[in-house]
Amino acid sequence: MKKVKNIIRVFIIIFAAVLLAALIAASGMIYLNSPADRNLPERNAVFIIDRGENLSSITESLKKREFIRSAFFLKLLSKFKNTGKEYKAGYYKIKPGSTAIDIMELLTSGRQEQVKITFPEGWTIRKIALHLQRKGITKAGDFIAAARSEKILKEFNIPADTAEGYLYPDTYFFPKDFSAQVVVEIMIRQFFKVLEKIEPQYKKMSNIDLHKKIILASIVEREYRIKSEAPLIASVFYNRLRKNIGLESCATLEYIITEIEGKKHPYYITLKDKKIKSPFNTYMWAGLPPDPISDPGVVAIDAVFHPAKTDYWYFVLKDVKTGEHFFSKSLKEHNMAKYIYLKKVSAGS
Repeated sequence: MKKVKNIIRVFIIIFAAVLLAALIAASGMIYLNSPADRNLPERNAVFIIDRGENLSSITESLKKREFIRSAFFLKLLSKFKNTGKEYKAGYYKIKPGSTAIDIMELLTSGRQEQVKITFPEGWTIRKIALHLQRKGITKAGDFIAAARSEKILKEFNIPADTAEGYLYPDTYFFPKDFSAQVVVEIMIRQFFKVLEKIEPQYKKMSNIDLHKKIILASIVEREYRIKSEAPLIASVFYNRLRKNIGLESCATLEYIITEIEGKKHPYYITLKDKKIKSPFNTYMWAGLPPDPISDPGVVAIDAVFHPAKTDYWYFVLKDVKTGEHFFSKSLKEHNMAKYIYLKKVSAGS
C-alpha cells in the first residue's frame, strides 16, 4: 500500500512538473507572440521585403525594427508552419498591435493591395503629389511635406530645400494609405540606382556639383522631345554656361508660371514672361537656376553627364508634331531659323 502511495506521489509530482513546464512554455510563447510595440509611428509601420531575401534576414529585420520580440521565435514558427519559403517581396503596412503570427500571415499572404502608379519624366513634386492623392496612396500635402523633410534631404545629401530633381520618374507599386515619407525615400533611392548605372563615378563629385548636374538635367528634360537630341541640347547649355551667357530656356519660364505663380500652362512665351523677376528666369540671369525645375529621367540625366561636343549656341523647335529642333551656331542663323519655323508653328502647319 505504501509503495502504491509513493508511485502516486511521484506521478503527481511528475504531472505537476510537466504541467508547470507546459504553462511556462505557453506563457513564453504568448509573450514572444505578443506585439513588440503597439504604438509604432506611421513611417515605422512600413516593412519592405526585397526580392530574394531569406527567412533569417526577414526575421532579424523585423526584430531590429521592433515589430516582433524574437527573430528565433518567428523563424521557428515559420518552420513549424512550413511557411519559411512563402514570404513574398513587397511593401507591407503592419498595423499596431500585430502579433508575430499576424505578421507571418501578412508577409506570407502577399496581401499588399498594391496600386500601380507611373510618374512621367519631367513632372514636378506638385504633380507627383496630386497623382499619388488621386490614386489613394497618400495625401498630396503629406508628400510635399516629406519631399521638404530636412531629415530626408540630409540623409541623401541633397543640398536644397526640396527633393525636386531626385524623385525618379518610373512605374511603382504602392499600397493604399501608404507613408508619404517612405514613398519619397523609395523614389530617391531609385534615382541614385539609375544614376550609378549612368555614371558610376558620381560619388566622387561634391554634393553641390552633382546638384548642378541635376538642375541642368531637369531643364534638358523639359526641352527635348526626341531622344537623340538630348545630348545636343545639353551641349548648347554647356556652351552657354562656359561663356556665362543666359540659358534662355522657355522651360524655366514655364516652371515659374505654373509651379511658382500657380497659373495655367502658357500656350506660348511672351516678351512680358521673359521679364519676370525670378532667380529661375534664365532669360534675365546667366548661369543655372537655384534648383531643379522637374524630375528628369534617364535620357536627360545621361545627356548631361555625356553631352555631345558641338559649336551650337541656339536651338528652336522645327516640327511641332515630331518635336525635332533646328540647332544654330550663330545668332544670325538662329534668327533666320526662328523666322522660318516659328512662322510655320503660328500658321499651324
